[in-house]
Amino acid sequence: MLENNIKKLIENLKNNLSTISNLDEMDGLWKKYFGNKGSIKLILKEIKDLSSENKKIIAPLIQQHYKNALDLFKNRENLLKTDKLCKNLESQSEDLDYFTPKIGHLHPISRTIREMNNLFVSMGFSIMDGPEIEKDEYCFQRLNVPLDHPARDMQDTIYIKEPDYLLRTQTSSIEARTLANYKPPFKIVSPGRVYRNETVNKSNHFIFHHYQGLVVVEKTSLKDLFGTFNVLFQKMYGQDVVVRYRNKYYPEVEPGVGPDMQCFNCHGKGCSLCKGVGWIEMGGAGIVHPNVMKKAGIDTKKWMGFAFGLGLDRWVMAKYKITDIRTLLGGNLGYKYYENENII
Repeated sequence: MLENNIKKLIENLKNNLSTISNLDEMDGLWKKYFGNKGSIKLILKEIKDLSSENKKIIAPLIQQHYKNALDLFKNRENLLKTDKLCKNLESQSEDLDYFTPKIGHLHPISRTIREMNNLFVSMGFSIMDGPEIEKDEYCFQRLNVPLDHPARDMQDTIYIKEPDYLLRTQTSSIEARTLANYKPPFKIVSPGRVYRNETVNKSNHFIFHHYQGLVVVEKTSLKDLFGTFNVLFQKMYGQDVVVRYRNKYYPEVEPGVGPDMQCFNCHGKGCSLCKGVGWIEMGGAGIVHPNVMKKAGIDTKKWMGFAFGLGLDRWVMAKYKITDIRTLLGGNLGYKYYENENII
């Protein structure tokens, strides 16, 4: 009987607690149930009137119900205290207008890489990366440049441990690794930092950036290569960009071509930036040499491809009208940031 009574009182307590909205009302509720003359306290006092046998059974149950009732009360009380504290803090707070400080923006090289990556990904290319400290095998030999090849004289290589380890001279080393480790067909681009023992001037630096591309499919031609270049040039510099293609020699391709863009600084008249010729060499390209394919174990009767390597710093300079390559790697930010260019 006592147990049923305290259960009913706990249900009533729950209902009362759900309707209380402030701490002042909690004081009255405490007196009603837990004070000296409270309903639950009176039931506890009735335990003494039970027989010894019933006390052993009922008393622990009553005590447990009493504890549950106390927990319900304390939980509600703590919730109301927290709510009151929050309201007090809010009433004392002030609205402060603040602006996040502008601390910088992407470097033009990073922005250009992201823009070109987005374009090539939209054309079905994958983006590949590779080591900057490279083996001679991947930087030269697998690209049809053996140890005694005169083309090595064209690149002033910085060796870490001659003749095996070096700082890569172009990201075409990633092309060689892709050919060696993946089965065609594939289309990849590889942007990255490269190194050559160059004399630093307005248009050359010993640290610069390279953007390599490779396509290996069953059938392709220079027409596909030129079409890819035309899309790239027009995307980067607008529909009116002036481009020409010249026969060039590169050991990893045959035939080889070089895309030139009319100098953005003098518009073809000739200046110190373009060395007076009115054109800027933007890279090299061509049909992948059969020897390069064979060194990778690719059947040249079934597969063929084209490759291109772009002097990325020159693309950046043309895009942002930068006339000195040293600006890109120096501390003086002598280039303009364009707010309307959102390259993610």
